[in-house]
Amino acid sequence: MDAPDDEQDFDSEQVQNIAKAAVELVVKGDQNIAYQKDKVNQWCQQIIDSCIKDLAKLSKPFKYAVTCIIMQNNGSGLQSAATAYWETKKDGLISVQLGGETFFCIVTIFAMSI
Repeated sequence: MDAPDDEQDFDSEQVQNIAKAAVELVVKGDQNIAYQKDKVNQWCQQIIDSCIKDLAKLSKPFKYAVTCIIMQNNGSGLQSAATAYWETKKDGLISVQLGGETFFCIVTIFAMSI
């Protein structure tokens, strides 16, 4: 028996919470963690892996694409944008920006229904 449509729809709040939790897990919830150039690739990979793992646990009919940007907060600007052409009632995307005094982190998750 198929689940009701609302259980199979993209839940942006739920996905946003997954992204936030992944960032907090990697930076250990410490907003004062210092930017470390040699750890950025590792942090990005851990955030992406955590997101994908938790998204898979939702058992929803989606393919996911996750991106992560970590940039040192040194006064320079950072702009990011994302869009897609798709089925707006089923597919979705979220982007969250978190960080501390020394870095910015932007996680974007695309969810395409299958």
